[in-house]
Amino acid sequence: MSPAETAPIPTRDLEGRVAVVLGAGSIGAGWGIGRAIGLLYARAGAHVVAADRDRSSAEETRDLILGEGGSAEAVGVDVADDAGLAACLAAAGAARGGIDILYFNVGIGKAGPSIETSAADWRRIADANLTALHVAATTVLPGMRARRRGVILATSSIAGLRDVGYPHLAYGATKAALIQYLRLLAVENAPHGIRANTIVPGLIDTPRIEQTVANAYVGDLARMKALRASQCPLGRMGTAFDVAEAALFLASDRAAYVTGTELLVDGGLAATARGPSLG
Repeated sequence: MSPAETAPIPTRDLEGRVAVVLGAGSIGAGWGIGRAIGLLYARAGAHVVAADRDRSSAEETRDLILGEGGSAEAVGVDVADDAGLAACLAAAGAARGGIDILYFNVGIGKAGPSIETSAADWRRIADANLTALHVAATTVLPGMRARRRGVILATSSIAGLRDVGYPHLAYGATKAALIQYLRLLAVENAPHGIRANTIVPGLIDTPRIEQTVANAYVGDLARMKALRASQCPLGRMGTAFDVAEAALFLASDRAAYVTGTELLVDGGLAATARGPSLG
């Protein structure tokens, strides 16, 4: 069975809320983190705005939600387009009476020797991983402040906390900055009833790794996955639904006293000094 079929059915913790998931598609066949988050948010009662640069992939996420009887719509948006991103979020809020939950699931990088990361590469990665979060957050914050409630969440990475065994400098540095951004945003907006937190996934088995980090490992895809699993104290990579369960908790009132912090979903990886043998 698929992960979606085996994932536990959550309670209706998000009933009546509007959740925008940026990066709600999947880069390939299977379950990306954003897609899994969108599905669990809908199962918990939220209306989900599934947004992705690849509109057809966002539509696949929407259709999965609708197929379960949930409420969702799909939009295409490139987070590198500041005006387009702001307009997308403003329209979603206007159509539904405000956005209750913003989940930022965006991450690009360039694996390989850091000296080969040009200034143009750096700006492109930083704009997608960090600047776009700022644009999104500052777009939804006025409405959240007016209603005195709201949740802003984002996906960071274990690469933002530690070396993961291969060079991934711009990605790791911007994912580290994302953590601090949401810490500071949380403190600034706590008096307005708004919470902000970061999820820090470890080595997660999603379609993304096959296209973005496979070339950092020597050997075929199966070898890469085995090496990544061997790094984790729990003996396996995580799934998109492992991350989505954490995202559901942090978006819900069960996490009403949790803000300005990070939740590691990494199978114990951050507590180790293990690294892969890539040769």
